[in-house]
Amino acid sequence: MTGALPIITADQRMAEHRGIKGVIFGPSGIGKTSLLWTLLNSTTLFFDLEAGDLAIEGLAIDAIRPRTWTECRDFAVFIGGPNPALRADQPYSQAHFEAICAKYGDPAVLAKYDTVFIDSITVAGRLCFGWCKGQPEALSEKTGKPDVRGAYGLHGREMIAWLTHLQHTRGKNVWFVGILDQKLDDFNRKIFVPQIDGSKTGLELPGIVDQVITMTDIADGDGAPQRGFVCHTLNLWGFPAKDRSGRLDMVEPPHLGKLMDKIRGPLIPADRRLSYAAPEPLAPPAAQANTPSNDTTN
Repeated sequence: MTGALPIITADQRMAEHRGIKGVIFGPSGIGKTSLLWTLLNSTTLFFDLEAGDLAIEGLAIDAIRPRTWTECRDFAVFIGGPNPALRADQPYSQAHFEAICAKYGDPAVLAKYDTVFIDSITVAGRLCFGWCKGQPEALSEKTGKPDVRGAYGLHGREMIAWLTHLQHTRGKNVWFVGILDQKLDDFNRKIFVPQIDGSKTGLELPGIVDQVITMTDIADGDGAPQRGFVCHTLNLWGFPAKDRSGRLDMVEPPHLGKLMDKIRGPLIPADRRLSYAAPEPLAPPAAQANTPSNDTTN
């Protein structure tokens, strides 16, 4: 007897508990780490890479503090489980998961956490690049000297694999935090770029996570600065943002707990999920007036 095609029915899919995966970018000092105060501390795990938790001094919250890229990968497979598609010698494989379970114990210890707050992806990128520079791929085969291009290529693959594995942790919310830089492009236009070593991670990250949020200062009606979450790709300031849920306004209050509640809120009616209004056709250019001729010849 052949097995049935493993189709997940619509009812089964709708009944699944799916965590929110997102990244919050913002300038240094805007209060990204302080967002932990807006989450339920008993069910949040703080993935502390910054070692700068003065902003949450006094907050009773569990934390892990990886110091190397190897530890970052180990914690990721412990949190997210194994990827059965990988070979035994690859990170995040079944063999890697079993080795880490033998080291850290039963992963059921993580069952009480529904949110993992990773601060920050900027530091994770630095740890990853430091590790990559010591790998054989980052050395020239001809001269044995460091090959920067090889190191950056490996760095991009390592970071994307790490982010993707955490993104597939279906039952938990995973939030990455990162620094946002302001730069000028070749045409002297202001652009905003995530502060992550290499370009591959910053370019592909928005396609991996569900939500991209920029936490920044936005003037209120009186011109006074205030913090807010910019959530829409099409926003007035050019900040990186994306709302896959379709439930968020362009600017939301800087409260991560309330933001997640809104993302999980009632579905938006189908006729409101995408809006389009045909633009007014441009008026044809006015006909040029005939100018009198200066020709005086008869």
